[in-house]
Amino acid sequence: MRRRDFIELPAAAAAVPRKPIAMKLGTQHGTSDAILRACAAFGVHHICSTLPSRQLDENWSVDSLSRLRERVESFGIKLDMVPLPLSSLPIDRVEMPNILQGRSPERDREIDAICQMLRNVSRAGIPAVKYNMSILGVVRSESTVGRGGARYSTFKYDRLPAAPNAIPGGVPADLYWERITYFLDRVVPVAAETKVKIACHPHDPGMPKGKGYRGVETVLGSVEGLKRFVSIRENPYHGLNFCQGTVSEMLEDPKREILDVIRYFGSRKKIFNVHFRNIQGKFLDFRETFPDDGDVDMLAALRVYRDVGYDGMLMPDHVPRIEGDEGGRQAFAFAFGYIRALMQAVASE
Repeated sequence: MRRRDFIELPAAAAAVPRKPIAMKLGTQHGTSDAILRACAAFGVHHICSTLPSRQLDENWSVDSLSRLRERVESFGIKLDMVPLPLSSLPIDRVEMPNILQGRSPERDREIDAICQMLRNVSRAGIPAVKYNMSILGVVRSESTVGRGGARYSTFKYDRLPAAPNAIPGGVPADLYWERITYFLDRVVPVAAETKVKIACHPHDPGMPKGKGYRGVETVLGSVEGLKRFVSIRENPYHGLNFCQGTVSEMLEDPKREILDVIRYFGSRKKIFNVHFRNIQGKFLDFRETFPDDGDVDMLAALRVYRDVGYDGMLMPDHVPRIEGDEGGRQAFAFAFGYIRALMQAVASE
């Protein structure tokens, strides 16, 4: 190679136009001025807000939601999503418990409220909502010590204490699916009518099939369960709040298996939002780490999201606890920087 040719190579490479990746760096923090200013500084220009209200009230009105969106936009940030009052709390503390307890007519009133929230969200110009179909909430055992003395949220199924049924009589798989289907039959048509994407979080964590925990089968705690879920009332507006960490927790070999799971749901356009976090371990025995300290190759995962054309948010979630780090602010800042760097690396390829 001539010296002149060698010198000109970098310039030629730089001249090749790069197609920008479609995904965005996002978060699910609050919408105070201080938080929005910090997000804008970090380059986090897309967010999911905190819950407007536990019930259908003035905070869910079109005017109130529109004011929220406009205030977020005033910081140069887009309000991509709001949560519904179907959180990851245990059933005795969740906002609308009757839907998964199967009590009528109470569940019908709750579903009617959810449908009206979707209509108002649509009219306010917000494109998506997220929600959970959880009875147990997020189950964990005692935390363990991770890098630098940080505390890692940990789950070991064989160390869970015995506990009474979460719902009297228990919830076997068939009954759980009946209640989920009852909800989707009524809500998915409204999501399609209003063009609001509804993104459901998987059960965190999955439990052994046929055994469950506290009398509950976690039907959305396996890849097969999630496949079945998105096939119920098949619609482009019905999909997943794809928690990569939670899905990794369902697998025996997350490093090897997670890429194919992302590819399956991503190629079918069923991923509406991503909790981009990492774990050490496997099904029934794992802990939640910093994004660069887990078993999953996060760069390889991000490449798959790119390849399937995913265009939603990548957001950190469940960051480790550092002594003196109030609210996990430092841990989240680290995660934002890590994700942003990975996105820039993939965009440059």
